[in-house]
Amino acid sequence: MELVHKIEEVRSIVRSWKKEGLSVGLVPTMGYLHEGHQSLIKKAVEENDRVVVSIFVNPMQFGENEDLETYPRDLNKDSKLCEETGADLIFNPEAEEMYEKGFCSYVDMNGLTTELCGKSRPIHFRGVMTVVTKLFNIVTPNKAYFGMKDAQQLCVIKRMVKDLNMDIDIIGCPIIREKDGLAKSSRNTYLSEEERKAALILYKTISLGKELLISGERDVSILLDKMKENISKEQLVKIDYVEAVDLETVEKIDKIQGKVLVAMAVYIGKTRLIDNFTFEC
Repeated sequence: MELVHKIEEVRSIVRSWKKEGLSVGLVPTMGYLHEGHQSLIKKAVEENDRVVVSIFVNPMQFGENEDLETYPRDLNKDSKLCEETGADLIFNPEAEEMYEKGFCSYVDMNGLTTELCGKSRPIHFRGVMTVVTKLFNIVTPNKAYFGMKDAQQLCVIKRMVKDLNMDIDIIGCPIIREKDGLAKSSRNTYLSEEERKAALILYKTISLGKELLISGERDVSILLDKMKENISKEQLVKIDYVEAVDLETVEKIDKIQGKVLVAMAVYIGKTRLIDNFTFEC
């Protein structure tokens, strides 16, 4: 496995692979890899001849007073996980490599980015779409892999690829959870022992929501009220949002019908965590 930091190095390596007729998979990450990322890499290894993992803490998707400077980083640990899982190349650029002096071109979207995380993080998805587009242009993968934990991001990337006629297959992969149900996240490392226990309310609330829908509840207001009430039992947790939206358009809905995404974001102390589930009827 190779570790490179320059765009031209990646392009040169990928060009040589493609001359051999090899397929290329890309797993974009911000590093501090865990089992969730590892599941994406495994899937990419299964479906492609060569796999690139990008590790880049993208400053463009962090808003003011967010955790850009404190976001966890451990390239040595990440490299070991990538090599053990079968990745062929890590692309780990500096910010100056991705955004040269005078950079002023962005990828943006209306509609899908206005609800859920887009409300509380208004610049976030512009940063995500811009960096992902750059990674697609640099690596030119056949397939790219994203986790369902960031469900809105997955919807946005799929729509961007469709709208801009990008010749890439976007593969969504299931949420990977701890044994007690908490969704794997690099930000879980921020939690104190007490906050870690409090964070379990997310999975408990996901389970409650699923039970309500399986039992036949179709009124979104009733569903969300019961989920919010459940979260409020945990005093350390502050709700950012709990919403139900159409899975493809990310528009709010009143009734559960078709493919639905039920998503939430909460603050536990200063740490913001997200979780979700999908339902179809």
